[in-house]
Formats: sequence, structure tokens, C-alpha cells
Amino acid sequence: MKRGTTDLCLVLAVDKPSGMTSHDVVSRARRIFGEKRIGHTGTLDPLASGVLPLCVGPATRLDQFLTGHDKSYVVSVFFGAATDTDDCDGEVIRTGVVPDEVFDPFFASVFVGGLVGKSKQLPPVYSAIKVGGTKACDAARKGRVIDLAPRDIEVYSAELLGIGGADGTEPARWDIAFKVSKGTYIRALARDIGNSLGCPAHVGALRRTAAGAIGIADCVTLEVLEEMGERSALDPLKVLGMRFIYLDDAAAARVRNGNPLDGRAVELFERRSVDPAAELCACTAGVRPSCEPPQNGEVVALVADNRIVALYEYHVDKGRFAPRCVFPIGVSRGCSDL
Repeated sequence: MKRGTTDLCLVLAVDKPSGMTSHDVVSRARRIFGEKRIGHTGTLDPLASGVLPLCVGPATRLDQFLTGHDKSYVVSVFFGAATDTDDCDGEVIRTGVVPDEVFDPFFASVFVGGLVGKSKQLPPVYSAIKVGGTKACDAARKGRVIDLAPRDIEVYSAELLGIGGADGTEPARWDIAFKVSKGTYIRALARDIGNSLGCPAHVGALRRTAAGAIGIADCVTLEVLEEMGERSALDPLKVLGMRFIYLDDAAAARVRNGNPLDGRAVELFERRSVDPAAELCACTAGVRPSCEPPQNGEVVALVADNRIVALYEYHVDKGRFAPRCVFPIGVSRGCSDL
């Protein structure tokens, strides 16, 4: 075994505290597990708290299947000042008078609801987007501004949760819950809200409440992670959202060697989309056979001994599944018994 490696192979999620970088959280997890092969599946700004999925050991190969999901956030948009980073960690670059309608609940609610839909968004100057191999944030720190192109985004839902600062004892703000597509910058949404109202604005507080299928309830704090260790593992079948195939010992041995699977010889299963407590049949709660045949290019998880031993892709022209990722020791499914 290589130095700094273990036999751990799992997925978990941390409730990142505000003030830490995502890399800080990864470094802490590496010390906890004694494992160098740990990575996160989507950076959170230091200001932000909330859902930060981590992959441990060979499970880091799942990263490509865990990024690019929709995200949910609760954000406080502060009015009256713009910053160079579009959040409260940056330097104030412009101030302005807050219009009275910001404090009007009806106006604010209608405005926020109008943010739902597809649009083009110009990413913040301080972002991790690379242009010509250079991160925009790295260039900005050196005084250079990279020309960033607008990107397609979609706001699936936007709900005004509250209005603050009407009495003048605190900054004017809107608290908003968003569900957005991958690649959407909440800091840019705050900036653009201010621009639309003719008033500079920035993010004053931000919490990610969901990343794909992972919610806050699935996360542990760093203190709990220290105590529980690998018992914090999540079921990757839920996290990945893929259909799956159960393997017997003989099939699992062939899969571990990277052999293809005949699509006609296996049965696909899927997780139920409702609370298992609502199922009438307790013996099948949580999982059911899938009625739909495999689709060309579909990636499914292969399960043996309650661990994911591989991800396979279906090739309709050959009528079989071929390996994408094989995990000889298997990815832990935590306490799941589905």
C-alpha cells in the first residue's frame, strides 16, 4: 500500500463552516482518515457554508459523475454596496442609495419570482473559471482581468424568505432561496439583482442546502466526522442517482476483471422516489425493478456484497455493458441495506 493510502473507499458530505476554504475541509478530512486520496466535488467559497460532498480513496474516481448537478442555496443579498468579489469578503468598489421598493414585500416577492427561467450570466471576476489555462481569480489577484464570456444558466425556483434593514439598524437585504442549474454563480445573481434595481448589491451570507441528491440532512460537521470517521459514509446509489444491477459472486468476479456484461442477462433496479415509509410492501421499500430498458450510453452501478464494485456503460449496438470505472475493493454503501 502506498504511503498515505488506506483501504477506505467511500463518499460522504460535510456541512462546511463559513470561513474555511473547500481545500481546508479536504485537508482536515485527510488528517482524520490518514488518506491522501480525498477530493471534493464542487468548490464552495470561503464565505459559504453547507453541503460539500467528499470522495475518499479510490472513490475519488466517482468525481466525474458527482459534479455538474443542480444546487440549492439560501442567500442574503445586501443592498447599497458593490464589492470586487461580489460578496462581503471583497473590497467595496461602489455605493449607492437603496430604493424604497426594496422594502416593499409585494414588489420584492414579484421581482424575485421573476428571476426564474433561463438566461445568460457573466461569471464573477473572482471565479475559478479558467481561460487559457489561467483561473480568473488568480489573474484578478494580480491585477489582471480576464475576459469572461456569458454562460447559459437556469434558475429553477426563487423564493423570497424575508426582508431586512427597513428600520435602518442593519444593511438592507433580501433573504432568498434558490434552486439553480450547474455553473450558476449566486454572487453574480446578487450583483445582477442590484444592477436591475439601479442599486449596487453583493452577497452577505450564503448557505448551500443541496447538491444534487445530497441535502444538509446528509451532511456531518467536521467535529462529527472526527468522531464517526468512515461511519459517516453515504450510500453512493442515492448520491449518483443511477440505476443499478445486483451481481452474484461469479458475475462480481468477472466484473472485477473488467469483463463486459450481457444486457439480456441482467435486471436493472432503481431507488423509489417516495419515502419508503409510504410504501405498502415493506419487503421492497426503497428499491424496485426498473421497467425501462437500458439506454445507449447510460451508466449504471454494479452492486455486490453491498458495495459498488463498478460503473458500467451500456452499448446498444452490442447489447452489453462495458466498464467505465472498476473498484476492486468496492465503494462502501454505508449503512444501506437496499
